[in-house]
Amino acid sequence: MTRVEPTVDLVLPCLDEAVALAWVLPRVPPGVRAIVVDNGSTDGSADVARGFGVRVVQESARGFGSACHAGLLAATADVVAFMDADGSLDPRQLERVLTPVRAGADLALGRRRPTSGAAWPWHLRLANHVLVGRLARRTGTRLHDLGPMRAARRTALLDLDLRDRRSGYPLEMVVRAAERGWHVAEVDVDYAPRQGRSKVTGTPLGIVRAVRDMSAVLAP
Repeated sequence: MTRVEPTVDLVLPCLDEAVALAWVLPRVPPGVRAIVVDNGSTDGSADVARGFGVRVVQESARGFGSACHAGLLAATADVVAFMDADGSLDPRQLERVLTPVRAGADLALGRRRPTSGAAWPWHLRLANHVLVGRLARRTGTRLHDLGPMRAARRTALLDLDLRDRRSGYPLEMVVRAAERGWHVAEVDVDYAPRQGRSKVTGTPLGIVRAVRDMSAVLAP
């Protein structure tokens, strides 16, 4: 009997990432369908995506989680992957994250390996370290990184019933997965400096909001 590989949709939440999308989209591996979720861009990001023949979903409710979840709801493939659209991650390495899922892992995370000191500033590394420590104390699941490149089965992700619609969405996914006893795998992926300024952690106010959102997810 011939084994049929699961289909894959790649959700790319997007807010003013026209320049980065022009680099990211040609690198999406064959057989992976990209879904760009435009969360209110004013720089023509949606037009860039359509120019590459990529499906665009418009999400008017602002927030990283809103964009991610809109992509999940729009997906139809067996497996759904998520990745930042800012050029910090290379879609050509997506196979590294898909392989554990195809082998039976419930959720696979790409552990970020910075390609330069500018890719992951110390304060953001520290915040990640604190969060994975709190995650371990809360759920018993020990990870190195809350990797933004990730993949899981679509029906299982929908069953998690994720509620956060801001920057806590990726953390909530891991928390809910851990609470349900999912097998969470980590694989290394390269992490390069993003193109442009982050809409989540690119400003002091953005960092405060992100910490607040994630702390709410980890609250008992």
